[in-house]
Amino acid sequence: MQNSSLQKKPSYSINAVDNALQLVQLLRDIGGIRLKEAAAELNVAPSTAHRLLAMLIYRGFAVQDESKRYLPGPAMGVGPAEMSWTMQLRSLAQPHLELLSIRLNETVNLMIRVGTKVRFLSTVEGSNILRVGDRRGTVLPAHRASGGKAMLAELDPVMLMQLFRSTSADIGGDRIPDADYPGFLSELDAVRANGFAANFEGTEEGVDALGVALHSGAGQVVGALSVATPAARFRRLFDEGLVPLVLETRRQLEQDIAANAADEA
Repeated sequence: MQNSSLQKKPSYSINAVDNALQLVQLLRDIGGIRLKEAAAELNVAPSTAHRLLAMLIYRGFAVQDESKRYLPGPAMGVGPAEMSWTMQLRSLAQPHLELLSIRLNETVNLMIRVGTKVRFLSTVEGSNILRVGDRRGTVLPAHRASGGKAMLAELDPVMLMQLFRSTSADIGGDRIPDADYPGFLSELDAVRANGFAANFEGTEEGVDALGVALHSGAGQVVGALSVATPAARFRRLFDEGLVPLVLETRRQLEQDIAANAADEA
């Protein structure tokens, strides 16, 4: 069978369709693109690229994040994020994850958000016989995971509407029903007030978790840190100082993230 990459372009191709498919490939392979970059790649006016991207959003092939970048939408699954940065983040976070896991003897995770989903980049398991397992590579709904909630709490209401009340959310199965949406917003208000998010068996039966958002030196959300435990142990850990330990780990990791950015500047 002939390799599709070597096939000749059909003489009857329709420019708008071809351009839309090129954008799908860009989102799939790069993981994120801005409007000007899309227009330059296609050699079209920004207004034309905007119309094409708007259609991809409508059909669930793209979503926009809070910085106005276009990312792979739920119709494509969770596409790649910027690999060089996620590898750096994982490398910077690893010693902090390991230390926190030792201190708590529980499972600690690092994750990023891609649209309405979170992807787990790294896991360090505790040594308890009964423990939460490795979730590296797992993709979960952001509005159910503790780290996902912590990241979502820092988005503005318009972006939340685009993520969870749109056609894209319907396609990806992440639309929050009308009856549940006010409660969802109230929960995010509580996350902002408390400085952390909790998940009580929201993603897996018998598992509770606590999560916090991670920030760059400029204050932008770059990921999240979570501690996942068997539900039976969560209350005791919480009462014994889980939140201060997690917040201190975040502080130290964010210092490393900021220092790394300064070194590369």
